[in-house]
Amino acid sequence: MIVRSTSYLMAAILPLLLFHWFAPADIGQIDFWLLWLVAMIVVALPMIFAEIALAYRSGQTPSSGMQILTREADASVLWRSFSWLAALVAMLIAALAVSDASSGLQLALGDWGVAFSVPTFALSAGLMVIALMLSLLGAGTLPVGLILMIIGLALGLLGGLPHWQFAMTEVSLAEWGRAVALALVSVGAGTGIYWFAYYATFNRSIEATHHSDSPAQSRSAAGLHRSSKQVLPIWGLQLIAGLAALLLSGLSLPPLGKLFYLIGVLCVSAYLLYYAGEQVKVKFGLVMSLVLVLALSILMAALLPTAWLVILLVIISSVAALLLSVFAGWQMKISHLRKSLNFSNEAFYNLWRVAIRIAVPLAMILALVGWISEWLG
Repeated sequence: MIVRSTSYLMAAILPLLLFHWFAPADIGQIDFWLLWLVAMIVVALPMIFAEIALAYRSGQTPSSGMQILTREADASVLWRSFSWLAALVAMLIAALAVSDASSGLQLALGDWGVAFSVPTFALSAGLMVIALMLSLLGAGTLPVGLILMIIGLALGLLGGLPHWQFAMTEVSLAEWGRAVALALVSVGAGTGIYWFAYYATFNRSIEATHHSDSPAQSRSAAGLHRSSKQVLPIWGLQLIAGLAALLLSGLSLPPLGKLFYLIGVLCVSAYLLYYAGEQVKVKFGLVMSLVLVLALSILMAALLPTAWLVILLVIISSVAALLLSVFAGWQMKISHLRKSLNFSNEAFYNLWRVAIRIAVPLAMILALVGWISEWLG
């Protein structure tokens, strides 16, 4: 049941986890909300369709699936770097979340009058070790993490809603860059997370039919796939969770609320490390994958400043998403993707193909230009 719900759990969690890093200081900027909505439609939605289509076509995890797909498309092995970048993005998100959790934990304990003299980098390293241990539970940590995060936010709401003042402001490329980054990270586009979750769910369904003599069940699991039935509920939940996260981004949590929220963040980070480890395990095996994931995650969480982690997350997630969109739009065979998406109308497929080939890469390149102008400015 947890495996089947993983996509929906991640769709609800990612906006709550990441929005405060990319939302503007003044949450009442209506133009930013509109730009984010455009980015969710133009960039995020086609990307999720691409992930689900590639997952269905390959029938494997992102790391194994990209090897199959590049051979089918007679494409360069360089495209396989997507799976490694996706694993790195998952580790970056976990490192950013754990680094923030370590600072938040010290503040929460300080509000209770508890002296906590452990350096922040040492606390981050310790929390990362705990997260890796929890990652051995797989997707089982996700519902616990979501419930704890919601409890923490609910305790914050008891103190009153944030004060919003809505107004239109000047639109800039930097604002578009933030909106696109927010759309990408909040839906996990370019991380392969939905690809991985869909693979696990679909394979469980196939395995279940092996113990059944019902032809109807076999056809349901192995045949009659329609991508929109997978994608639209996930995207709709992301949109709702994103709106809620935007409205609550200025919420002040009490010490107990912070504690619940931060423990929830640790549980979510554990799943991200589990996902990254599963991708690395294909190449290096179980033990070496655990060592590599732990070492890289501790280095990022304990040694890199938060601002650097955000910059790295923006750059690497954008590159990974750009690789996926170009591969799906320009390298994959038309017939393969048409069958994998299985749209009810050919016009929908043509619209998606224009978006994934032209609109998504162009939007992400403009977003990166906007981020660079903000960093240089």
